[in-house]
Amino acid sequence: MLISKMAAEGGGKEMNEIKTQFTTREGVYKLLTHSEYSRPNRVPFNSQGSNPVKVSFVNVNDQSGNGDRICFNVGRELYFYIYKGVRKAADLSKPIDKRIYKGTQPTCHDFNHLTATAESVSLLVGFSAGQVQLIDPIKKETSKLFNEERLIDKSRVTCVKWVPGSESLFLVSHASGSMYLYNVEHTCGTAAPHYQLLKQGDSYSVHTCKSKSTRNPLLKWSVGDGALNEFAFSPDGKFLACVSQDGFLRVFNFDAVELHGTMKSYFGGLLCVCWSPDGKYIVAGGEDDLVTVWSFLDCRVIARGHGHKSWVSVVAFDHYTTSVEESDPMEFSGSDEDFQDQVVQFGRDRANSTQSRLSKRNSTDSRPVSVTYRFGSVGQDTQLCLWDLTEDILFPHLPLSRTRTHTNVMNATGPPAGAAIISSSNTTNGNNGSANTPGVTTLPRSNSLPHSAGTANSTAKTSGTGGGTGSTGGGIMDSAIATGVSKFATLSLHDRKERHHDKDHKRNHSMGHISSKSSDKLNLLSKSKTDPAKTLGTLLCPRMEDVPLLEPLICKKIAHERLTVLIFLEDCLVTACQEGFICTWARPGKVKHSHDASAHFSREDELNP
Repeated sequence: MLISKMAAEGGGKEMNEIKTQFTTREGVYKLLTHSEYSRPNRVPFNSQGSNPVKVSFVNVNDQSGNGDRICFNVGRELYFYIYKGVRKAADLSKPIDKRIYKGTQPTCHDFNHLTATAESVSLLVGFSAGQVQLIDPIKKETSKLFNEERLIDKSRVTCVKWVPGSESLFLVSHASGSMYLYNVEHTCGTAAPHYQLLKQGDSYSVHTCKSKSTRNPLLKWSVGDGALNEFAFSPDGKFLACVSQDGFLRVFNFDAVELHGTMKSYFGGLLCVCWSPDGKYIVAGGEDDLVTVWSFLDCRVIARGHGHKSWVSVVAFDHYTTSVEESDPMEFSGSDEDFQDQVVQFGRDRANSTQSRLSKRNSTDSRPVSVTYRFGSVGQDTQLCLWDLTEDILFPHLPLSRTRTHTNVMNATGPPAGAAIISSSNTTNGNNGSANTPGVTTLPRSNSLPHSAGTANSTAKTSGTGGGTGSTGGGIMDSAIATGVSKFATLSLHDRKERHHDKDHKRNHSMGHISSKSSDKLNLLSKSKTDPAKTLGTLLCPRMEDVPLLEPLICKKIAHERLTVLIFLEDCLVTACQEGFICTWARPGKVKHSHDASAHFSREDELNP
């Protein structure tokens, strides 16, 4: 992969050149060109008509201290390597396993982290023709093929994931708009399955498989209209967020098979979704070029981010930078160099024990806290964006102790990289419509400091959404018949949501909603082309001026082709583009380097202590 060196400051060509490093308040992230993974010949893949390149990681806990393994698909090929990350250069000549498929292409994959050992891993692979394969790339075995005859679903597999906490259950979504729950111990049968309705609600239905003996699929979910593009389990495994081509985010209580809340894109389909480490917030991205932040507790949009120039393909939270600080506001004195040193140290300190500190926030009322969630996004515009979700957005009615703008910290010769404008048309402190937004506020983003708020727990009802491994594994079929769903939002917010839901859920922008109940199809076909502006301005889809608008900390072009992967690891972040190149970006201070980001580093280079 030919990568241009980072241009000097200024110059008209800089905007079109691929960046090999970028700076945030934690320091400089650097591309490690010799940690690039790809097909062994390193030739750019001709991606016309192929499925997106995807990457999965697993740690097998071997004794060598190098237990990370990487799996990625490029066209018809699937590769499995030892992942050496920031420690050593990639050796592409020795894949642990390589598979080339005929007549179908891999589309997605997922490791079972519970069962992984140095001798064996369980890897699920979804395919463009609808099948799902269970393989062990260490033993080089293929144990099972699900939906082999395509009797369950003939459409492309869009997402496959193991159910959290389970060694045998996994969930698969398809371009048909259906999801299926499988058990690896059961067969799929020799005839098409017959289904019996278990539960239905607005825009979804769930069926069980009718058969004399237990067979796959255990459950069939029909969700929304059009392709179900991606789903993600909450950190505790109890809830499931789904994004669909009809533009809706739908969040389900997975065990109770109940709809918890919904959100509508500004326009077009939603393509990607992720949860914050504590399960309190969901970020979705898609064809409106936006990232949208949705509160799980309040069931409403709390912010949108605009930085991409095309569809957003992946969103992900950075668990190692997201943090809660329990301290007084940071005091700075002395020169700007001292200030920068303190900011960098602050960033390094934040990367520790994210989950425990986020959950701890719920139980501490006496000390001031400052919360910052870091998330990232990549898109078809070949750009990487990083975003900070800070307490002024999360808790708009709590006073901020202080803000300070340092335009020369991040970029000495230009404007700050991503100083964000948080704006709202509501210039009073009252409520306007569904969003609780402050007046017009300008805040530094790329160098924002932690603020102290009184007791920042006004919406922090824990309600079982933070931490834990989840208990969805064993008794999901029993719990699926449970009645009711715990209401985590306040009743008033929940009731308002439901009223809007009844009126507006069937109206959407990109594709018409068709109920899964066949008797309603004809009646609703005429509604499928309803003016999408009628959804705009409701709780489902607030107007742009009704919620804060985030600008990215950084927005950098990092590839020649559209980006399809963004994964945050402890000492690096990983991106991939449709040409089949998987890139490793070292976090600040995590690798020895010489003069620039593309410097060669030897096999003996190790992590800084």
